[in-house]
Amino acid sequence: MVLIIGGAYQGKQRYAKEQYPGLVWAEAGTASEEQLLQSGGILDLQDYIRRQIEEQKSVSGLAERLIRNNPDAVITVQEVGYGVVPVDRTDRIYREVTGRICTCLAAYSSRVIRVICGIGTVIKDV
Repeated sequence: MVLIIGGAYQGKQRYAKEQYPGLVWAEAGTASEEQLLQSGGILDLQDYIRRQIEEQKSVSGLAERLIRNNPDAVITVQEVGYGVVPVDRTDRIYREVTGRICTCLAAYSSRVIRVICGIGTVIKDV
């Protein structure tokens, strides 16, 4: 698994598509979990997490299912844990859940890349 992280509008998608050409990419904001578990690449995993939380659906075990069913996936996800803690309860839950899922995925991933201003920096390479 490869995890590509970074802030909003930092060029994660372009970087991922350039580095991993030929993958079939799922847009997590509109994809089903089944599609995420089968796609070679997953764009904006945080959008899937937000959608599930807003629909009051559980994402418990999502990281483990991705690891078990799609261990070779390339996943992009926005870092959402920086800055002021949101006042809105749902936003706080979303932020915490996304962070916990990303921590699990990063621990499993053979490679973690942080993209800033379109430049990828490898922060883990096993």
